[in-house]
Amino acid sequence: MTVNEYAALEEDTGKRIDSFLAEKTEDMTRSGIQKLIESGNVTVNSKVPAKNYKLRAGDRVTLNVPDPVMTEAKPENIPLDIVFEDDDLLVVNKPKGMVVHPAPGNYDGTLVNALLYHCGDSLSGINGVMRPGIIHRIDKDTSGLLIVAKNDYSHQLLAQQIKEHSFTRKYKAVVYGNLKDDEGTINAPIGRNPTDRKKMAVTLKNSKEAVTHYKVLKRYRGFTYVEFTLETGRTHQIRVHMSSVGHPVAGDPVYGPKKVIASLNGQCLHAYYISFVHPRTAETLSFSAELPVYFTEFLNTLPPD
Repeated sequence: MTVNEYAALEEDTGKRIDSFLAEKTEDMTRSGIQKLIESGNVTVNSKVPAKNYKLRAGDRVTLNVPDPVMTEAKPENIPLDIVFEDDDLLVVNKPKGMVVHPAPGNYDGTLVNALLYHCGDSLSGINGVMRPGIIHRIDKDTSGLLIVAKNDYSHQLLAQQIKEHSFTRKYKAVVYGNLKDDEGTINAPIGRNPTDRKKMAVTLKNSKEAVTHYKVLKRYRGFTYVEFTLETGRTHQIRVHMSSVGHPVAGDPVYGPKKVIASLNGQCLHAYYISFVHPRTAETLSFSAELPVYFTEFLNTLPPD
């Protein structure tokens, strides 16, 4: 059991408890939080609240997350946007708001549940019963492309490409502020935040090398539209790197300003391009995914610089 404690600030006044906790926890949805409230795993000032409880400044919120139950994830008939598929792998365009694999309080509605329905038993088993076929992941509120392995042979070779940095991943994002340079590289190690284990941070302690290349696509008043190319693939890498240089991703509830852009429902970050060598044919494959509607609509609201 993991116990997390939060204090409601003045700006949290009026927020529903499920929305508040969904902002604080990366891999849990509001419905997952509601289930934990129903089971008594959430308290406000030591009392179990209603699912629609609205916070007051000073409320002490405790979230108890049960340890994972290692049972097999269940197939669910959830539509998938499949960009490519053959006998060895799939490339999927994941929508914003979908969790990649089951986690405590969120065992259904994930990409894995959808893949199990679509693929049946044809998924690699290297990462266990809760993450079949999953080689790499993107955050719940990050949209875009990821690769799924259908067998262990493909999984091993694709994972090796990621390890060797021969696997190309490009993202597009809107960040706060105006970047000084049109292009650049952020080379700063990332590890667990020493004061908040739920977050990552640029730190020298127990960290790993992290390298992000960026290129400005368009400048707006107060925001910049940017393309990122990952040289490494650390947890929350783009979000942490951009926050560390004073330009967090717009809408990011974890690494951005306390007053988030609510209409975005999470960070404005899209994994739009992926390129890799097919594990069986040795052919270089490249795929791209158009910006989702939430992203283009946000760009259209921004005044030019």
